[in-house]
Amino acid sequence: MCSFCRFDKNLKLPSLPDMVFGDNFLRITHEDGYGIEFNALDALRLVNDNQDLMKVAIAKAWAEARADSEYVSEVLKPFDWTFTTNYKGTIFGKGDKVLMATPTTQRIDMEKLKQQEKIMFYEEIHLFEDELADHGSASCNIKIRVMPSAFFVLLRFYLRIDNVLIRINDTRLYHETGTKYMLREYSSRENSADKLKVSSTVLTDPNEVFSHLLLKEEIIDILEFPK
Repeated sequence: MCSFCRFDKNLKLPSLPDMVFGDNFLRITHEDGYGIEFNALDALRLVNDNQDLMKVAIAKAWAEARADSEYVSEVLKPFDWTFTTNYKGTIFGKGDKVLMATPTTQRIDMEKLKQQEKIMFYEEIHLFEDELADHGSASCNIKIRVMPSAFFVLLRFYLRIDNVLIRINDTRLYHETGTKYMLREYSSRENSADKLKVSSTVLTDPNEVFSHLLLKEEIIDILEFPK
């Protein structure tokens, strides 16, 4: 089945992002067959498909820009046209051979990740992007870095609505060699444009604007390997 057909069949969204990289994914698999995967379809499954949670002036412009689309022909079914997702990855396995997620107070040691170490593998994977009818940007991508001592994954959803809002939803995944678990940290940060006293170049750079956003939600869990 083609990627478009697969997304059309499995999603109830009246419109998809401008660019969906349906064949892109990152899958981390243990030799026993269980693991965690990051893909565009499951990320878009978590977009609200029955409520417009961002009722701002550009919503009308967004709808008009897609007026000729068959997916928006029903007087525009309400849905989250910013494509915001709180996707944290898809856990897979069979029977009792599956990662077990439980809350934890343990945190990823970010200072340790800053230490100089040989990068054995690095990749950036795009899941979807949208320009919001030239009124901003929404994107979801993954970065993975593998070192001799550990691997680190960052799944980031970035939303910029010009003169309205900046939002970043991050999922960080960390595994240290020799341990029987992975740490997963999810955070949602945002701030209104009028409270962000930074240059326009900072607004368009997720790495730069991140520190200027307010933490709205945080979920930390440990993904334990099955015994």
